[in-house]
Amino acid sequence: MPNSAPPRAPARESTPFPGLNAVLAHLVEGAQTVLGEAFVGAYLQGSFAVGDADEMSDCDFMVVTARDLTADEIATLDALHAAIHDLPHEPWRHRLEGSYAPAAVLRRLAAEPRDPPGEPRAADWTDPGMAGAPARRYPFVYLDHGAKRTVRSEHDNSQVVRWSLREKGVVLAGPDPRDLIDPVTPDMLRAEVRETMDLALALNLEPMHMKAWQAFWVSLYCRMLHTLATGAVWSKKAGPAWALAHLDREWAPLIAAAQVIKEGDRAEAMKPADPADIAATRAFARYAIERADHDIRARELIARRLAEKQHAGHGPRAVGLGNIRSGGHAQSGYRPSPFKPNSRGKRG
Repeated sequence: MPNSAPPRAPARESTPFPGLNAVLAHLVEGAQTVLGEAFVGAYLQGSFAVGDADEMSDCDFMVVTARDLTADEIATLDALHAAIHDLPHEPWRHRLEGSYAPAAVLRRLAAEPRDPPGEPRAADWTDPGMAGAPARRYPFVYLDHGAKRTVRSEHDNSQVVRWSLREKGVVLAGPDPRDLIDPVTPDMLRAEVRETMDLALALNLEPMHMKAWQAFWVSLYCRMLHTLATGAVWSKKAGPAWALAHLDREWAPLIAAAQVIKEGDRAEAMKPADPADIAATRAFARYAIERADHDIRARELIARRLAEKQHAGHGPRAVGLGNIRSGGHAQSGYRPSPFKPNSRGKRG
């Protein structure tokens, strides 16, 4: 089915920040030189795609390649990123974060292939870009925030990244990302986000040794609940704003304080996190999982009742999951019972 939306042309000024644009030009030109015919395209995702990026944001990039990279190419790209660290463009020279992804793997999320050619991972392999998570999917060549060298990581091999790149991505060079990535449906996003909630809690929300990390986890669970409610990916500011308007008021101080940390003084954010805030953050994650499961059950119940009505011949009008509002409410008039925190056993 042809794409009816207008193509996205490469942006001459990709961001509002001249220093960052200079760093990105260095990245794209360097990647094109290193990869040659294997270079497919370069894009921005993350905050600079979905919105609310500011001078404190990371710059999330994705370079798409025609195949996976050789060891020599990875070493040369590491030299490129080390050179970017020496550019005069503060602070952006240290803010790049992203992956080099083979086009065939990026096309759609899949369990296979699981390992890069000639690089089988041991059973005890842990992901250096995902707080030591176990191997599940194909690892891209990944550059972490502030790093000079890449590692193998599944960090960007996700439905969230695919959705953000396909629907909102900024073209630095190459074809429209919609030509490279299959559609990611709301239900695909919801399934992954719900899985991520459990994975993060299984890792005990680590690291959380400083205020910045504690605030990160609060914001992340707000954003994941927002995605579960809407079937879309939203910005780091939009998620907590949604949470303050929709979640139980007892969590408002924690969410508001996390936003102050994220938007405030960087030196303050680097200070050790308060043990009470760490405990509250883990409690909030458990609450978020309980809330997510409640809303998922409500959504499934609504869909089942609507299907039963249609099957019984109560009207030709089809109402799908797309008509379900956030929190599990639908236009049918049905309202699930109010959510009660801790109504089920603690998880994680």
